[in-house]
Amino acid sequence: MSSSRVPQPRVVSVVGATAAGKSDLAVAIATSLGGEVINTDSMQLYRGMDIGTAKLTLDERGGIPHHLLDIWDVTEAASVAEYQRLARAEIDRLLADGRTPVLVGGSGLYVRAAIDEMEFPGTDPAVRARLEDELAEAGSGALHLRLAALDAAAAAAILPSNGRRIVRALEVIEITGRPFTASLPGNTAVYETVQIGVQVPRPELDERITLRVDRMWEAGLLDEVRALEKLGLREGRTASRALGYQQVLAHFAGECGEEEARVETVRATKRFARRQESWFRRDDRIHWLSRPAGADPAELLARSLELIRPQI
Repeated sequence: MSSSRVPQPRVVSVVGATAAGKSDLAVAIATSLGGEVINTDSMQLYRGMDIGTAKLTLDERGGIPHHLLDIWDVTEAASVAEYQRLARAEIDRLLADGRTPVLVGGSGLYVRAAIDEMEFPGTDPAVRARLEDELAEAGSGALHLRLAALDAAAAAAILPSNGRRIVRALEVIEITGRPFTASLPGNTAVYETVQIGVQVPRPELDERITLRVDRMWEAGLLDEVRALEKLGLREGRTASRALGYQQVLAHFAGECGEEEARVETVRATKRFARRQESWFRRDDRIHWLSRPAGADPAELLARSLELIRPQI
């Protein structure tokens, strides 16, 4: 029998928790495959949010083009539907040029919007305005209870404090007459994709998160937030809620001290990392690669390429 080579997947996606080392691996993969990187981190889409989102510097990108970084002002509300349009345009352009798109980021919904079948219900300004008024008056907790009664699965997936997503879920339910979860993506891909998950043991990941936040403070996160505040960060419905930025803004408002803001950033980031892992673990298409302390980056790359370029 003659052997044949399995076609190389057209798209690669690197996912996992924050501080797991996804970005470096994505650059290494793109370098090996002659590809380019597409960002799937919702907060790295914002201009000027560099230190707090751990955006790679130009030197760290190793000459590999990175796309969908710095495309929105901090005053703009995030739109997964708009991101999907932009991401697929980049993917299609790279494929047409014979380049491998390497997606990287920890925003699960953005990853799915880029590579999976996912349609977005429309919006009704009147319904949205009424729900936002109710949010301002009654608080996110009351609306979350209403969501739980209408769509328990959606309520379980959305934090009671995330008023923006709760309002959107209630809006979709009212507009469509169906559960909000009915609009979430299934596991039907629109691109041939290999998804690689970077897994770091929990104790080590917690240490990496603490160290990352300390380095952000040393690198000038407070100055970055102060500059962005002048550009409207505090009024930005999405950007102002980003980890680190939200805590520093609270410090500037006199709601907490600087050290309290730093400690809360570490705590909130660890909690967020757990939610990221929970989200990605639900997708059995992801190939998980362990990255313990002292692991050789070259070995992780080699294991990734084995998944991307299998032979039979």
